[in-house]
Amino acid sequence: MVDHEADTSAGTAVADADGVDRRGVGVASDGVLARVRAGVDELTGALRRVAEHVLSDPEAAARATIVELAERSGTSPATVTRFCRAMGFEGYADLRLGIAAETGRARSAGWSVDIGREIQPSDPLERVLEQIIVADTRAMHDTAALLDLGEVERAAVAIAGASRVNIFGASGSALVGEEMQFSLHRIGVAAWAWNDVHSGLAAAALLRPGDVALGISHSGQTREAIEMLAEGGSRGAITVALTGFRRSPLAELADIVLLTASQATTFRPDALSARHPQLVVLDLLYIAVAQRTHDRAHAAFRRTAQAVDGHKAARGATA
Repeated sequence: MVDHEADTSAGTAVADADGVDRRGVGVASDGVLARVRAGVDELTGALRRVAEHVLSDPEAAARATIVELAERSGTSPATVTRFCRAMGFEGYADLRLGIAAETGRARSAGWSVDIGREIQPSDPLERVLEQIIVADTRAMHDTAALLDLGEVERAAVAIAGASRVNIFGASGSALVGEEMQFSLHRIGVAAWAWNDVHSGLAAAALLRPGDVALGISHSGQTREAIEMLAEGGSRGAITVALTGFRRSPLAELADIVLLTASQATTFRPDALSARHPQLVVLDLLYIAVAQRTHDRAHAAFRRTAQAVDGHKAARGATA
């Protein structure tokens, strides 16, 4: 039965949904489900129920009429229409076409089977491996659909011209930040990664205009990352956020936002499943920086490689 009462609470959610990333509007088949996944946590009430129903069975949603989708999600056709607009579509027909095209590509690539299936304790390792690969592949494609390459360009230009780059993160995000610091260091960029909030705040306080502060948090709600990035921004540094949520506190205080997607599985919740997409985006950013500092980067990479070359085992040597 249609829940007309839910439409009242959905009015607020429509305003909240304006923050959903609408990049790619006009290309209906590009990353539709990625946009829904990225925006579902920012929706409330009836709009969220529509989003969750679409994500639970995209192929059925692509076949359903607007009335059928409303009934199955316990909302109304008017709510479904508002949901379409919140996702950046003019109407339900455009949303259906986008979902149909995306699920068709996923099916041909072998992703449609068992997407989102929970890994069971009795599953053989072959099945677990298949599920991880499928989930990570989908997350990578979703990230590519969400990522604004113009923002990557802005971040690369800022890092290439910075005297100092500070990278902030906690827990798993700190590990990702250390990878980025290592990559930048190899091409001669003065970069530091901080995971202790006291040390990070002290380092952020020394940043100056033209420096870069990069904060990493999938949820965008990690207090330590927010505080360190905010401190760097208050000193005039260009702030960059790597997160899965555009309207998160971390993203809202950043000058540049780089979005990633995730595909959770059993034993790998969002924060863990987001790690590979985060590394891919940071690898793209690192290469973009290297391109813009080509001569300096090439010379630095050659010198650093030569410095450690003597520690490589001789070819053919035995233990």
